Amino acid sequence: MDTLNAIGEAPLRLGAFIGIFVAMALLELAIPRRKSGTRKQARWFTNLMIAGIDSLVLRLMAMLAVPIAAVAAAAWAQTRGWGVLNWLDWPDWLEVMIAMIVLDLAIYGQHVASHKIPLLWRLHKVHHTDVEFDVTTAIRFHPVEIALSMLWKIAIVLILGAPPLAVVLFEITLNGCAMFNHANITLAQWLDRAVRMVIVTPDMHRVHHSIYRVEHDTNYGFNLSFWDRLFGTYTAQPRDGHLEMTIGQKDHLNDNPTRLGWSLRLPFVKARAVAGGNAARDQKNLSGK
Repeated sequence: MDTLNAIGEAPLRLGAFIGIFVAMALLELAIPRRKSGTRKQARWFTNLMIAGIDSLVLRLMAMLAVPIAAVAAAAWAQTRGWGVLNWLDWPDWLEVMIAMIVLDLAIYGQHVASHKIPLLWRLHKVHHTDVEFDVTTAIRFHPVEIALSMLWKIAIVLILGAPPLAVVLFEITLNGCAMFNHANITLAQWLDRAVRMVIVTPDMHRVHHSIYRVEHDTNYGFNLSFWDRLFGTYTAQPRDGHLEMTIGQKDHLNDNPTRLGWSLRLPFVKARAVAGGNAARDQKNLSGK
């Protein structure tokens, strides 16, 4: 942790985020998997604004309680000898590896729960209403979901006694993998098959954003791909093919998800009211009024 303190954890994570985001965005221009829609500018503005609000929410949480960040929780637990790994005298490298694997499993479990528990799905649906699939989709999560996710990670870190270094590396890896597997980039089939044996690829995760529920209730992994195979939630390819498949949710295949206010309000609006508003808007567009 001394090295991290010398560098600065926040600048390290921010630098990694910006570097990976820019790299994926450039690859999307160079080797796109699907054609970009006409709503890209509005989508990017909304998704980036949501990510900015998420960051503010986490900062406010940190001001209200300590430790309220996963890394701070890990350091706090370490100084007090809390958590399973802090009770063991195992090599540092082994504890870091175990912690990263357990944390990845915890995020997989959280992701499954966000699809199966109605209250959590209302929040997570904001992510799935994105009508296209690119690197900005990886940062389109409702602020309340981000806050709950942080509390979940803190709980796992405290129980596990995860080393602070493991938590930092996990956060960087998770964010980087999420941006990679949401990116609209083309990988050669042989490369995709090889990579997805360990890491979730864009083609693998794109299935998870399918309009069909039987597909979007699979491929929950963000980092390691073998959880889906282990727990029987793996789908190899979308039924309509990657180029023809529809991304998003059936009730929201319009411009609404590209609007910031609509996206932030979505979890708190009754489904019937949202569907009615969509129908009225679609009718207005059809009538040309």
